[in-house]
Amino acid sequence: MAGHSQFKNIMHRKGAQDVKRAKMFNKLAREISVAAKSGLPDPAANPRLRAAIIAARTQNMPKDRIDRAIKSGSPGGDDANYEEVRYEGYGPGGIALIVEALTDNRNRTAAEVRSAFTKHGGSLGETGSVAFMFSRIGLIVYPAKAAEAEAMFEAALEAGAENVESTDEVHEITTSMEDMSAVRDALEEKFGPAESAALTWKPVNTVAPDEETAASLLKLIDVLDDNDDVQTVSGNFDIPNELLERLTA
Repeated sequence: MAGHSQFKNIMHRKGAQDVKRAKMFNKLAREISVAAKSGLPDPAANPRLRAAIIAARTQNMPKDRIDRAIKSGSPGGDDANYEEVRYEGYGPGGIALIVEALTDNRNRTAAEVRSAFTKHGGSLGETGSVAFMFSRIGLIVYPAKAAEAEAMFEAALEAGAENVESTDEVHEITTSMEDMSAVRDALEEKFGPAESAALTWKPVNTVAPDEETAASLLKLIDVLDDNDDVQTVSGNFDIPNELLERLTA
């Protein structure tokens, strides 16, 4: 159980500033809608939908907005048809990036993602061009107050998790892609709903960019994250906390 967050900037998302809240809610609503459409519109019977709703609640998304998103993805809901697409490429300094999106227009999204890479010192590659540098894993996050570190560690490993890292703020449980649902269900039975539970990309090795490269990289990620279609941006970078705080102040 290391004393730092292994995923502190592997998964880079904006904070919940008021100016970003509407955009963030749009992305959360889109994921809820797609999750509802991909299975039953009942979170108890649809793990992806349950995880999407939990993520929305964590960001204080209003209940009526969540309900509308579920309804739009249910039979008889709106006609929007979102596709899951993945883009891979290199950012400044050769940092490998994986961009996951939900889009109703693949051509538009591809053009916008390619433009963002090109304008900010990167290059978009073919599917598979950087994915080999990552492992696809499950990541389950609980707030630190949910359990003592030792109790979370023992319960997670008993449920089939691969590792647990606990800090003063969170417990991060990693699992194989195949075991994530079973581990999540076991932990939720013991500790209640997780703060988040999703598949993510874990880099096999990380790169520590210098300050100039890190600044350019964060600009690229911010532009990507501003795109309504982009859901997540994952990379193989590890920026020291002090530098990250200075660049994002």
